[in-house]
Amino acid sequence: MGVNEAICDAPVNCYDLPQKREAPQAKAPAAPAQARAEPAQDAPDPIALARHAAESAQDLAALQAALAAYDHCELKLGARNLVFADGQPNARVMIIGEAPGREEDRQGKPFVGEAGQLLDRMFAAIGMGRENPDPAKAVYITNILPWRPPQNRDPSSDERAMMRPFVQRHIELIDPDILILMGRISAGTLLDTTEGITRLRGQWRDIMGRPCLPMLHPAYLLRNPPMKRHAWADLLSLQARLRDTT
Repeated sequence: MGVNEAICDAPVNCYDLPQKREAPQAKAPAAPAQARAEPAQDAPDPIALARHAAESAQDLAALQAALAAYDHCELKLGARNLVFADGQPNARVMIIGEAPGREEDRQGKPFVGEAGQLLDRMFAAIGMGRENPDPAKAVYITNILPWRPPQNRDPSSDERAMMRPFVQRHIELIDPDILILMGRISAGTLLDTTEGITRLRGQWRDIMGRPCLPMLHPAYLLRNPPMKRHAWADLLSLQARLRDTT
């Protein structure tokens, strides 16, 4: 509005004021306090922490507690439940799947959805099952990941690497005669390969001093019913291997 002077008792003629006023001297910025030098600290290695936690577990209950306490995998934040395992811990056969789905996340058990129901029917066809109390005819089931990935996406390589020490310790504690690697993620993680499951399936390998058999995941079989004949051949191969393994 052009008003640049306060109202005084006497009138002020602005044209009589000096044309140029001296600009106030800007205050020099205060010198910052000398920051204390602190040594840089490296971020903890989540895989090393997972390995230490897994190796410290002396039984299944301790391993489950170690997984529940592990906070370095972000999948834990979006999951309802920790999906640890199901079946008979003294079983000769240990099945390792990929990751929980929606129904598994809801119930806190592996392989209880549609794919899990097919898995039960597959093993029932050769006289085996998770509820069977006979170790020779029982199965024990777990997954590479204990938490459901969002939208059932494939787990990342970092997520799989963090969970691998826990899975390896799980195998040591169960000490099965035979491992079944159910699906591409399971086989790729434990065999350390990028080869597809359709090429891996049916070929006996060795993991941690015990035979293992990669198989097609039941979810894949639901999408590709003609591939069930390959799953049946693998089940018969498992049955024969159990007879030959003391």
